[in-house]
This record gives sequence, C-alpha cells and structure tokens, in this order.
Amino acid sequence: MMARINLLPHREERRKLARQHFFVIAGGTAVVGALVVVAMHGFYAAKIDTQAERNRFLKSEIAKLDKEIAEINKLKDEIAALLARKQVIETLQADRAQTVHLLDELVRQMPEGVYLKSVAQRGRNVNVLGYAQSNARVSTLMRNIESSPWLTSPGLVEVKAAAVEKRRVSEFNLNFQLKSPQTKGASKDASKGAGKAAQPAAKKG
Repeated sequence: MMARINLLPHREERRKLARQHFFVIAGGTAVVGALVVVAMHGFYAAKIDTQAERNRFLKSEIAKLDKEIAEINKLKDEIAALLARKQVIETLQADRAQTVHLLDELVRQMPEGVYLKSVAQRGRNVNVLGYAQSNARVSTLMRNIESSPWLTSPGLVEVKAAAVEKRRVSEFNLNFQLKSPQTKGASKDASKGAGKAAQPAAKKG
C-alpha cells in the first residue's frame, strides 16, 4: 500500500514566495524608475535654467548694443549736420569771394564808353544790363570777358538803340559765367606753360 503525500501546502508556499519576489522586483523597478524620472527632470530643469540665464544675458547684451548703436547713429547725424553746416559756410565764403572777384573783374574788364545799370548773379551765372556808346564797345566787353581769368562764356541776349539824356546809345543785355576754381587753375597752369615755352624761343632768337 502506497503512502499519500499532500503537496498543496508546499505549492502554495512557493506561489506565495513567487508573488512576494514579483512584488519586490516590481516595487524596486518602480522606485528605480521614479528615481530615474526625478534625476532626468532635475537634469533637464538645470539645463533649462542654464539656457534661460544665457538668454537673459544675451538679451541684456543686445539691449546694451542697441543703446550703443542708437548713440552711434545720433553721433553720425550730428556729424552729418556739422558737415552740412560746414559745407554751407564754405559755399557762402566761396560765393562771397566770387562776388568780390566778379565786381573787381568787371571794373578791370569794362572798356571806356560802357557803364552798367544792373548786375544779377545766380551761382556762377551773371547777367548785366548796361549802356554803351556803340555796338563795338559791347563787342570789346565780350572779348575782355572771354580773356578774363575769372569770367567766361559771354553771351549777348539783346542789344538795341536807346536814348540817355538825349544821346543815342546802345542798350545791351549780356550773360556770362564765373569760372570754377578748377578752370582758373588750369588756365593759370596753361599760361605758365606757354610762358616757359616762349622763354627758350626768345633766347634762341
């Protein structure tokens, strides 16, 4: 007769141990997972804080640069305004000098028997109205203007007979121009060159 052995308690004990082992492993895994999540969250939070600090630093530096750029632009505007004023002053001085040269040269180049009643200047353009004893005097004035170191491009607008104090005269309207500084310098250099060329020829003669 065979003996009967009841294995149910042993199996139940193994199942209980297996369930406990599973719960321990599951709990440990959950704890490890939670620690990993917390660690990763802390890591990325630190990264985000570092990047946010860098962004704040960059914004502050950009604000400083914008302020400096605004100051530079303001200085550029002030420099441009000063240069414009300087240009205006230089232009006024040049115009004043041109007016002096114009009046002086008109006196020098005015032939006898010619007198002016008005002189109008706009930039380098000049218009004169006057009287001459004859048309030949007007032609002489135009030739003098053409050969002047300061005046050029004479153009007769009109000449007509008129009477001044019961004397017959020629009333004329004449335009000409003031020479630019470059043109005057070139004409002076040309005249100097012509003088130097003439000297050796005179010596040879």
